[in-house]
Amino acid sequence: MTDASEAPTLRAVLADDSVLFREGVARLLDEHGLEVVGRAGDADELLSQVAALRPDVAVVDIRMPPTHTIEGIQAAIRIRADHPGTGVLVLSQYVETRQAFELLGPEPRGVGYLLKDRVLDLPEFVSAVRRVAAGGSVVDPEVVVRLLGRTSSASPVERLTEREREVLGLMAEGRSNQAISERLFLSERTVETHVASIFGKLDFQPAPDDHRRVLAVLEYLRSTDAPPPPDRPS
Repeated sequence: MTDASEAPTLRAVLADDSVLFREGVARLLDEHGLEVVGRAGDADELLSQVAALRPDVAVVDIRMPPTHTIEGIQAAIRIRADHPGTGVLVLSQYVETRQAFELLGPEPRGVGYLLKDRVLDLPEFVSAVRRVAAGGSVVDPEVVVRLLGRTSSASPVERLTEREREVLGLMAEGRSNQAISERLFLSERTVETHVASIFGKLDFQPAPDDHRRVLAVLEYLRSTDAPPPPDRPS
């Protein structure tokens, strides 16, 4: 039961054409303190529910009826444009870098892109939903790896040490310095040193808002001139 003194319960709309997957995610979110106020089986139904219910976050399958190609991503982009107060977390079966770039856009606030397998890690998944609802960004680790791997040999990322690249990848996932220190078994002071070094080498200035770190990382990745690798077939 949620304590009355706690922040208001986050409201979510789920969109996936698989009833079993949709209901499973709904149950997980309900059990972790989020209120699932709407469920949709296609993009049109999703857009109608978001417009009517104005949820804090929409969790959207990237491929939905009728063609199971780009309906989900198109709906997600439209939600971001028409309802900026609603965060959008897109779930995909595979790493699809082109769709990830299209979704993130020039201002990746309140947006996330995760592989569906991440739902199995309940604490991480619920944390991602909450971060997106709060205006943060979440990028799947596999997407980060592929984006970092496609940077050109002349890019500033080549200046980073192997450890700094690890920290950069975790930064792009939206993790705090404390979370990075716990993941890499480093002191928080050491992580702060790595972050400062990364900003210096990539010519990005630190800002009070730690979300700017994610914006800077993603903006840098977008500016690389190497073409993205082909997406995996569904």
